[in-house]
Amino acid sequence: MKINVGVIFGGRSVENEISVITAAQTMAAMNEERYNIIPIFISKEGRWYTGDKLRSTDNYRDMATLIKSVEEVYLRPIYGDNRLYKVRKPLFGSDVVATLDVILPALHGTSGEDGSFQGLIEMTGIPYACPNPLASANGMDKITMKMILKESGIPVIDYRWFSDKEWLSQQSDVVARVEQMSYPLIVKPANLGSSVGIKAVHNREELIEATDNAIKYSKRIIVEHLVEKLKEINCSVLGDYYDCEASVCEAPVRSGEILSYEDKYLGGGKNKPSEGMHSTVREIPARLPEATTDFIRKTACDTFRVLACDGVSRIDFMIDEANGEIYVNEINTIPGSLSFYLWEATGVKFDELVDRLIAIAFKRKRDSEFKTTSYSDNIFAYQAAHGAKLGGAKGAKR
Repeated sequence: MKINVGVIFGGRSVENEISVITAAQTMAAMNEERYNIIPIFISKEGRWYTGDKLRSTDNYRDMATLIKSVEEVYLRPIYGDNRLYKVRKPLFGSDVVATLDVILPALHGTSGEDGSFQGLIEMTGIPYACPNPLASANGMDKITMKMILKESGIPVIDYRWFSDKEWLSQQSDVVARVEQMSYPLIVKPANLGSSVGIKAVHNREELIEATDNAIKYSKRIIVEHLVEKLKEINCSVLGDYYDCEASVCEAPVRSGEILSYEDKYLGGGKNKPSEGMHSTVREIPARLPEATTDFIRKTACDTFRVLACDGVSRIDFMIDEANGEIYVNEINTIPGSLSFYLWEATGVKFDELVDRLIAIAFKRKRDSEFKTTSYSDNIFAYQAAHGAKLGGAKGAKR
């Protein structure tokens, strides 16, 4: 029997359109002799839809017409219920659109890659092919990620962080703290991807302007030392927190001091349709000394394991060509285009990558069934049998 795969994409994120491209590429690569593909699009308003017309990016040019042609749906957050329901229940017949055997997330950014979506799916018990809520949240938040990696001995660049409220109420103190690092610096929202809200700064005036912009996107901001003689290297990792492997490395080509949104997704020019991360102008495999390549691939796997990831991720590195130092910049726990171009260069075709992701999702589900999540004992029944009073047992002291 075919496996029913719900490919979920879109979302309430500034990366909604990039997610659509990733999903379209993924669905086109899937073996339809093995899988029933069920596209599930989450709109920018947070409403869920399914229908075959969601599979083509051409149909997203007219969102109003597209939404009218598909079915609005929802999942019930009840463990063991893996059915997708119609919002508009029919007068006769079933309100079940499909039964999902596994979910393949193609979501990017907030509300999709940050653990919130993963938490919802955990409530249903449906297997899914990406990191769990904790790993997703830690990977998405650049501040938390760097704290964990630094504690684990994985090299990260010098940084400072602060909240939007600190910036608005204690700006001079925050600026003084940030300027303990020397300019140039780079300002980033803590929990966004695709280079949204990121800006290089060279003086206090630019720092203030960039931070005023960054707090529009996130409540926490990170400011890092900007590597001026920078070579950026990306490496993908596939597997789980215990057993994983690294792809070949790539060197994306940037047009300025940082790899911009346009560099990533419009590498072919604004007059050509975007192919997601596949549009980036890149060098694959990256021309690096063998020892450097080996270090980056090993560190990519170490990062993946330290953050307890599953599925496929992309770890982005920075090489300071002035001194040869190598740093982990960030991890993308659901990378653009699922990093299929890196795996194809490694010898793993896109359809095989999908097969392996789905196998990882089922394996994690099987492993989780051996863990204890609740006790069969009922303390209320114990109370009745022994006359114990439990009402004030916890928190009785004030």
